[in-house]
Parts: sequence; structure tokens; C-alpha cells
Amino acid sequence: MIDQHGRTRAAPPPPLGARLPLPPGPARALVLAAVFVCAACGLVYELELVALASYLIGDSVTQASVVLSVMVFAMGCGSLLAKRLRLRAAAAFAAVESVLALVGGLSVMALYGFFAWFGQARAAVVVCAFAIGVLIGAEVPLLMTLVQRIRRQDAGGAVADLFAADYVGALVGGLAFPFLLLPRFGQLTGALATGVVNAVAGGAVVLWLFRADVPRRARAWLLTGNVAVLAVLACAAAAAGPYERAARRAVYGGEVRVAEQSGGRELVLTGSCPALCSGSIALRLYADRRLRLCGADAEAYGRGLADPALETGAARRVLVLGGGDGVALGAVLRHPGVRAVTVVEPDAALLRLGRTDPGLTGLNGHAFADPRVRAVAADPFDWLRGRARDRSASAAAGGYDVVLADLPEPDGSDSAKLYSQEFYGLAARALAPGGRIAVHSDDAGRWTVAATLRAAGVRAAAYRPPGRVCTAPADWSFLLAGAAPPPGTPTLRPPPRLPQPSTLLRPRL
Repeated sequence: MIDQHGRTRAAPPPPLGARLPLPPGPARALVLAAVFVCAACGLVYELELVALASYLIGDSVTQASVVLSVMVFAMGCGSLLAKRLRLRAAAAFAAVESVLALVGGLSVMALYGFFAWFGQARAAVVVCAFAIGVLIGAEVPLLMTLVQRIRRQDAGGAVADLFAADYVGALVGGLAFPFLLLPRFGQLTGALATGVVNAVAGGAVVLWLFRADVPRRARAWLLTGNVAVLAVLACAAAAAGPYERAARRAVYGGEVRVAEQSGGRELVLTGSCPALCSGSIALRLYADRRLRLCGADAEAYGRGLADPALETGAARRVLVLGGGDGVALGAVLRHPGVRAVTVVEPDAALLRLGRTDPGLTGLNGHAFADPRVRAVAADPFDWLRGRARDRSASAAAGGYDVVLADLPEPDGSDSAKLYSQEFYGLAARALAPGGRIAVHSDDAGRWTVAATLRAAGVRAAAYRPPGRVCTAPADWSFLLAGAAPPPGTPTLRPPPRLPQPSTLLRPRL
């Protein structure tokens, strides 16, 4: 096209309203539906990366900050890139959705493989976050161009409609990830399923609604590319099971007997022998790839947590916070004076394994089958707070002689609250007069835990358990606390500074 000054300009795209297979109203609604679906898929990719980075690297706050910051920056880059594609908005949008479906759908599988076989995932997480962010950022400008080609509208109204569909889609994707995709499909298959939805939505809008805007040869290439992406994702889904088993073997160094997704985290059991026997592999329990329990140390751990609290006075009623594996419970039930035990475990799947898994029941002595035991699947913090609020029920039930806190280390926001002053204050309010609290910690954090207990109104003394076989010596420490200094409990001087061992699993190459 040549203007009045003799300069060549790109011809503006012709209006498509008359050539669409649908009237402008339904066509516009279909494009906004595509915005909705693409936004939902984009947020699922973000949450998948955040969750997987937290599982593989640890420190969920840092990983969420890194992933989200990189993705937001990359989305800005993608928006700038989309400016160059507006004249071919339909074809560009279909290509972007195909690539996004491929990269986002395979991202979890790729990151898991990097961690399992190379031992590193941090750089790969950043690269995936940037690539997905660029592609997500290019979606909205291209969709804005397509919406305006259906029917001209003032910029403010078009942006409002587009962002409304985008934000509602993000809400649906954010809720679908923890409540549907993660529990039903797991991370690998959930990401692949999201990629399929993404590819189908992008291809359907362009190859059907805007096919008049795309040359025949370009349509053939886009259709071939979309079919190829769907085929790759389908093959990856078919291979997801064997791939995941091979990756787990590389990570855990042996045959994985049980692997379950529970409440956004992964529980893994390896080995079968309750004790470290000659020629056998000790049972190990991992939560989010961190060693939670070793069969060879189970008896020493359970007795180290329970015995000092139960032996320093009469204990008829005991409350175990956490301890879904049943090891501490088994140690409690060995004391003849115990009449009732309540176990409050936040992970229902771990409680079920503690009741039914042959390895765990061998370690805990089938403790959950004892008629004195009542197990509750609930958050310990919320359970204690509810008990404190319901004063009539707590008064009728009476206080506990011993409270055992068998809880995971405070490495995330969910577990950090279980080491707070308010939590220990609630635990102290659940005690009967003269009751005692036993807390598991590590050497590096026990002095902080002791200070928090003092701030909650109870005084604590630290002690060491017996020797260990498969956990590091600096990884075990216990505190016994009560309204007065517990009698007969050894008080330790601060240990020399030792390098703190990492409990995060590394691949065995």
C-alpha cells in the first residue's frame, strides 16, 4: 500500500466480522472464553513450577518469590514481543499456544528429570519460568487484536472485558490446581493435561473462528504443529508412570514401595524391613523428598521423645501432635499407666499408612489398633485452638498429662506455625496441672525452640536421645518442658558449632 507521499505502508488487516462463521456477539464470547481457558492454564503452569521448585529445592517462600518474579518479568518481555506479531495475530496466537502447551506441559517432567539425574534444578526452574512467562505475556496483546477485529470497541471497554475473563480464568486455574489436578492426576500428568487443554483451546479459536485470516498454507502448518504437540503430550502421558518410577529410583537410591500425593506434598516409602537387618534394606519414610523416618532409628526416636516425659510422673492421658507414622505412639503405649491417647495428625494419608502399611505397623507395633487410641486427621494448631475455644468440652474432657510434639521441621509457612509462641501456649493450656510437653527439634534450632517455649509460659530443658544409625548425629534433639523445670532432666551446654546436615535428598549417581 502506497500513501500520498509515495511511502510504502503495510496494509491494515481487513475487518473479519462479515467472514466469521459466527455472528459478532457469539464470536466475541468465544474469544473471551479462550482468554478464560488460557489464563487458567497459565496460572496452573505457574503453580506447578512453584510447587515443584519447593519440593526439589526447599524453602517454599524463596522459590515462590523467584518463580513469580521471573515469570512477571518475562510476561512483560512477551507483551513487547507481541507488538511485532499483531499484523498476523491469528496465526501468531495459534503458534504461541502450541509452543506454550508443549513447554508448559513438559516442564514438570523436564525439571524432575534434571533433579533426578543431574542433581540440579534451580537453573532449569528459572529457564522454564522465563520461557512460560514470555509465552503467557504474548497472549493478551494478540487476543486484544483478535477481539478488535471482530467488532471495533473503545480501548477501555475491550481491556475491561479481556482482563475480566483473564482474572476469572486465573481464579479457576488457581483452585483447580490444588483441589483437582494435584490430587487426581499428580504433578506430571496434571501438567500434561493442562498442556492438552491449552493446545486445543488455541487451535480451535484460530483454525475454526479465524481461519479466513490465515492463509491456507499457514493453516496447514499450524494444524500439523498442533497435532504434533498433542501427540507429544499424549506419548509423554503414556510414559509418565515408568518415567516417574525411574526418576524416583534415581532420587531415592532404591526401589520405591509406596508413593502418594497428599495435601500438596509427596509421601514416599522405601524398603520393607522395620529394622536394619543383615542383607535387608531399612524402611525409610520421606515427605517432600526429606527423610522423615528411618526404620533403624525408629525405636530410639520414639523412646527418646516419649520416655522422659512419661517417666517423670504419672501419665494417664497423652496427646500426640503429629506422629502419623505411629512410632511415638507405640513408645507411649508401652507405658502401663497410660489409659487414653489422642493423635492429631494433619496428613490423613500418613495416618492411613501408619494404620495399614506392613512396614510402618511393624515399627509401631500396630499401635493404631489399640482401643486406647483415638486418631484425628486435623491441623494440630487449629485443633488446639478449637479445643481452647470450646471451654465446656475441654473442661469436661480434662487436661493431658503429657503432650508430645512429633512434628516436621519448620521449613515452610505451614509447619513454622507449629513452632510458634501461640502454638506452644495452646499446647500448655491443654495440659493438666503438672503436665509436661516434649518437643522434637534439631540441634541448630533447639535453643530457639526453648526460648519460644519460655515465652509461652513453660520452661524447657534439652536432652539427647540414644545413638542413631541412618540419621546424622546433629539432627536429633529433644526438649522437655513444663510449668516448672522438669525434675531429673539433664541440662546441656550449647554444643560446638557443627556444619548442619541437609535433609534434602540428592540423587545417587
